[in-house]
Amino acid sequence: MNILQWITALMPVLSVFIFLVILRIPAARAMPISFLVTAIFTYFFWEVSLQHIVASSFQGVIIAFSILYIVFGAILLLNTLKNSRAMDSIRAGFMNISSDARVQIIIVAWLFGAFIEGAAGFGTPAAIGAPLLVALGFAPLPAVVLTLVADSAPVTFGAVGTPMLVGIGQGLQTEGALAPNVNAYLQNEQLTVMEYVANIAVQVAWIDLFVGSFIPLLLVIIYTKFFGKHKSWKDGLAIWKFALFAGFSFSISSLLVAILLGPEFPSIMGGFIGLILVILAAKKQFLLPKIPYELELENSEDNARQQNETINQPSLFKSWVPYLIVLLLLVVTRIEILPFKDWLKSFKITWVNIIGTEISTELEPLYLPGTIFIITVLISFMIYRFTKKEILSTINTSLKTMVGSLIALGTAVPMVRIFINSSINDSGLESMPIELANSAAETLGQSWPLFAPFVGALGSFISGSATFSNMMFSLFQFSTAEQIGSNPDIIVSLQALGANGGNMICILNVVAAASVVNLYGKEGTIIRYTLLPMLYYCLLSGIIGFIILTIF
Repeated sequence: MNILQWITALMPVLSVFIFLVILRIPAARAMPISFLVTAIFTYFFWEVSLQHIVASSFQGVIIAFSILYIVFGAILLLNTLKNSRAMDSIRAGFMNISSDARVQIIIVAWLFGAFIEGAAGFGTPAAIGAPLLVALGFAPLPAVVLTLVADSAPVTFGAVGTPMLVGIGQGLQTEGALAPNVNAYLQNEQLTVMEYVANIAVQVAWIDLFVGSFIPLLLVIIYTKFFGKHKSWKDGLAIWKFALFAGFSFSISSLLVAILLGPEFPSIMGGFIGLILVILAAKKQFLLPKIPYELELENSEDNARQQNETINQPSLFKSWVPYLIVLLLLVVTRIEILPFKDWLKSFKITWVNIIGTEISTELEPLYLPGTIFIITVLISFMIYRFTKKEILSTINTSLKTMVGSLIALGTAVPMVRIFINSSINDSGLESMPIELANSAAETLGQSWPLFAPFVGALGSFISGSATFSNMMFSLFQFSTAEQIGSNPDIIVSLQALGANGGNMICILNVVAAASVVNLYGKEGTIIRYTLLPMLYYCLLSGIIGFIILTIF
């Protein structure tokens, strides 16, 4: 590759970094600009035909629609809970579990955040969790930092497995079919692509058992050291037994679910099981220090007022019913032995040979989690007895919230597909991920496992999503593993783990979480606090991956 081709291959990363991070252009404008710049460079310097660029863009728009459908359903459900005041009941329920701030952090940021990540993903846990922590009395800055750091390990299986099923599943494809090297590998292993993705999910969960399980302890230490009343590490370490219990309650549960049910349920069920175990433990004072760590409430007057305003507020059980419905519907429609999965997947929208190219795509709208969210919302309207005016207001608010995401995602995914589908060109080069993989293999060789998670983190940081990171770099990581004679399963798993870590510093998540607690202009400060936890997560994942590959 010459210098211009190098720049072209890196353009999806460089353009977003320049426009979004350095120039601080809003994502709704930065992503379309990045898409156009990437398309232009691909046409002139990678010599991909305009026909293939347009076809890749159409393919990306359809994939983006499937993601936006999930996001819309999640936002609609959230707004339904807010407008019914069910979210107020959920908040009050958390406040009554324990007066210890460290316990509240673990339950709200780590476990409730994991549950929300599993159900919705795409930055929703921080957007929901940060206001909840503020309502409990935490200052806005630590509330955002803690929820962002907590939203890491659960991201593997976020939005009902989207980073695995869509991110890696689509990321290993080129021109609408499996990349030739991936296809050859899977044929040799006698695996379908979905079986391979399921295996990767289990591998990620195993590694996270030794990485993500320590996140709750890290959360309380960050709070007590940087934001607590004594600015002390010891206050956080004092709850280490309970924190590790909470960490393993989620990680072991999610690992077992990944093994038994696949990549769609580990976070939502692991978060739910963890919530039950940890709440029961907190109620019984199990593994807790004798002296609680009381909050110096930031907004005690508001808290007192909110706790007294219980008129027309649903009961705690009634408030949790929509989430229980989501969990039930997701499980029964994903279990192989039941007929529902085949029924829902039988309705497909396909576009084969898009505008005369080899590129194809497929959509299964009834099987997407967005449909389950919308069904749950319709049931919730009846449960909470919404009026027609309240229903229209909730839908309208949710649609308005989607405008920025519609533009950003609607151009980010096509940009990624152009990057991935670049193998058909007149320059004599392989696709951009393959060429980058060749260069990485030559430069770093057997030490690549240590660097693989940081590539995943970079992808999340730039693109705003672990799903996009996996979509962008899975083929790159797979091909690098082959080039250095390493196990592709481990390297692709490290990509997914790195994408989780990058979620802590992801620009879009930081902006979204900061905006809901009125921390405009503090994004840089937030990232400075979340950067070290991200480095811990990626570095430890890389070391464990390196050890596995060295020993086995």
